[in-house]
Amino acid sequence: MSLLEVREITSGYGEVQILWGSSLSLEKGKLTCLVGGNGVGKTTLLRTIMGLMPPWDGTINFDGRDVSRLPAYTKAEMGLVLVPEGRQLFTDMTIYENLEMGASNQHARPKFVQNLERVYEMFPRLKERQTQKAGTLSGGEQQMLAVARGIMADPTILFIDELSLGLAPVLVLQLFESLKQLREQGLTILLVEQNVQLALAISDYGYVIVEGKIELEGPARKLIRDKHIREAYLGL
Repeated sequence: MSLLEVREITSGYGEVQILWGSSLSLEKGKLTCLVGGNGVGKTTLLRTIMGLMPPWDGTINFDGRDVSRLPAYTKAEMGLVLVPEGRQLFTDMTIYENLEMGASNQHARPKFVQNLERVYEMFPRLKERQTQKAGTLSGGEQQMLAVARGIMADPTILFIDELSLGLAPVLVLQLFESLKQLREQGLTILLVEQNVQLALAISDYGYVIVEGKIELEGPARKLIRDKHIREAYLGL
């Protein structure tokens, strides 16, 4: 059963149209990826789903409810949580304070202790350095904190934009392993990612976006193994 249904979304910036009738769905408890090159509309689609920019047309349904026109803060309270590109941490705050900010919505506050234990178990380095300011962390540690802050919001769906951007390969692998753990715990995830091969390798289902349109979709293993798809759409 689909937890999120996005149908025929068009959107853009000013008079510049970026999305041209894009559709996707997320099944509960599955890890889905949205892959494609630079500038093809991945982040625009994600921002539109999250309510950070309005759709020009189309519908977004979450758990059977039309949320197409709801603002981002309302969607966050409902359990739609974004780990943004570029992390966007509170750099002058400590790790612990950033995690507290992640749990600021009414839904998450009662589960603060439970989710704090969860993220510290997943990212022990954050527990070791919980009094350290976020701005002094390495890029990989900051990305860990960004994901952990998203988990602290107790998401129903976790949206992650460009997890691997600018990170060393060993840290990328660690972070992708954390997504597999979250999926095994039953969390529904949409990963928006330029690292096509890794994203498809850990996902249950994949979508390929080209010039603002979803051109292909299917089980991730099928997409990555198809020679024509690999060459024509994924650049592999």
